[in-house]
Amino acid sequence: MSQPSVDATKSSQGAGSGKLDMEGIPLPKAEQRKRDSLFLKEPLLTELGNDLPNFSEDALQILKFHGSYQQDDRDKREKGKDKQWQMMLRLRSPGGRIPTALFLAMNDLADRLGDGTLRATTRQAFQMHGVPKADLKEVIGTIVRNLGSTLAACGDINRNVMAPAAPFDKGGYPAARQLADEIADLLSPESAEGSYLDLWVDGDLSYRIKAGRKVNAVRKRQFEGAVFSGDQQEPLYGDTYLPRKFKVAVTVPGDNSVDLLTQDIGLVVFTDSNGGLRGCNVYVGGGMGRTHNKEETFARIAEPLGYVAADQVLDLVQSILALQRDHGDRRLRRHARMKYLLHDRGIQWFRQELMRAYFSGDLKPLRSEPKPKLNDYLGWHRHRAGMWFVGIPLLCGRLEGAFKQGLSKIVETYQLEIRLTPNQDLLLCNIGTPQRASIRTALEELGINTPDMPAPLARHAIACPALPTCGLAITESERTLPSVLERLDSQLQRLEIDKPVLIRMTGCPNGCARPYMAELALVGSGVNQYQLWLGGSANLQRLAKPYIQKLPLDQLEAAIEPLLLSWKEAGGRRTLGDHVQKLGDQAVSELLNA
Repeated sequence: MSQPSVDATKSSQGAGSGKLDMEGIPLPKAEQRKRDSLFLKEPLLTELGNDLPNFSEDALQILKFHGSYQQDDRDKREKGKDKQWQMMLRLRSPGGRIPTALFLAMNDLADRLGDGTLRATTRQAFQMHGVPKADLKEVIGTIVRNLGSTLAACGDINRNVMAPAAPFDKGGYPAARQLADEIADLLSPESAEGSYLDLWVDGDLSYRIKAGRKVNAVRKRQFEGAVFSGDQQEPLYGDTYLPRKFKVAVTVPGDNSVDLLTQDIGLVVFTDSNGGLRGCNVYVGGGMGRTHNKEETFARIAEPLGYVAADQVLDLVQSILALQRDHGDRRLRRHARMKYLLHDRGIQWFRQELMRAYFSGDLKPLRSEPKPKLNDYLGWHRHRAGMWFVGIPLLCGRLEGAFKQGLSKIVETYQLEIRLTPNQDLLLCNIGTPQRASIRTALEELGINTPDMPAPLARHAIACPALPTCGLAITESERTLPSVLERLDSQLQRLEIDKPVLIRMTGCPNGCARPYMAELALVGSGVNQYQLWLGGSANLQRLAKPYIQKLPLDQLEAAIEPLLLSWKEAGGRRTLGDHVQKLGDQAVSELLNA
């Protein structure tokens, strides 16, 4: 490992050793708060012991690293009265895998201590809503005791690692799942895990994440060169962790179920004839979040970094994270994601700095990949001899009421494993051939007759939770999407257009449903008003563009009808996103303003 430069050393010390930053200037409040937290423990631990219904600002910012956000039900706000505080919490579940016992525990917790619902997120995890502060320790402790975790599901740290949810035992799928698990373990915070167990299971270290031999060997190299933060207790992250959140996804060639180009690091695995990992194509610098009226914030897709051999993949991943730790913007939080570092410095600088100071391996040109496809795995599939899984569509990912209870009964009766997809759908896995008929019947009783054939517009449509729980939401998303899809479906039928459209919707510009990759997206910009984004690709390879800044939702059909008619007249198999791309910005704007 080459030694870090003077600048890199100073930057690392500023991030992780308890000193001032490299200019000798005190750290911003968000950074100092992390440093003062005793590795993400205080003041959270102290405030868990008081009787207040909510956390202080300092505590709730640390709470995020433990997988929870403080919220209130905005539908129930009353002038002059206190907010009805509640907690949302999110699982850490690499590749979306939810074992039987963990799902059953989550189902029970949601009913007893939450709002009765579970929600599959776009990062392949379950969220719970409506948990009172007084019950938070019981909820997270129960999750941990059922071998789940919420550690690092939120916060300025590596988030849940994504991978294709399908449990196929063929091709590169097993290698992709294994690599996702290894990366999740590798990038798990060392000292913060101790704080996590202290808070939620009274320090029971038997629940500590047990990484494999290969991961532990790579972890030891976190103390070397520029990868080392300068902090012995948190060698990779340091005591100020990352400037902002960090996201990683792994997939196989041709499968873009994970929305690969929206990630800070995207990995495409290549395997040998026996399924062993040979290496990965690596993409860096994607990200969706932006802020209205702040042109310096924008969505960005990742760009190619190169191909890395199997024995160097994990070293490369932690080297990239360390580079972002040291060079990401800690002064301006909305400019802190790695996508801005790539935009400002360029991929050539990024590669050179990575190879000069952080990574001593080899980066080669990308290997050829087949054209990516947005896979969803809905319906019945055999994943190995005698074993099946079934993909069930969940519009907006919400599990509630009789359907949630019926699904729980199926999972418990047949001891099935659940896997969540980035499209907010759910797979029931490990179904033996003799069980297929009875499970099919049980699903039909819940209204799931043709899981492989949801409504075309609903198939790949996703939305964020937005109102009433998200504090950032400007307007509706999840609660409005079903009616929006019905309206658009009626319009397409009236115009005799029989083609699918990739639709996404968010209640604010932060991009939690990755709207900027959609063919048509609605992004909340005011009360019942949305930005209209158009032109993404059906296989999630191209960014959309904003064409209308404030579109009242009741004017949606009128606004897009001339564009839809133009698409129809063009004929052929061209998707709406490709049609928008071919027309060009001026022609599209003219049609929208017709």
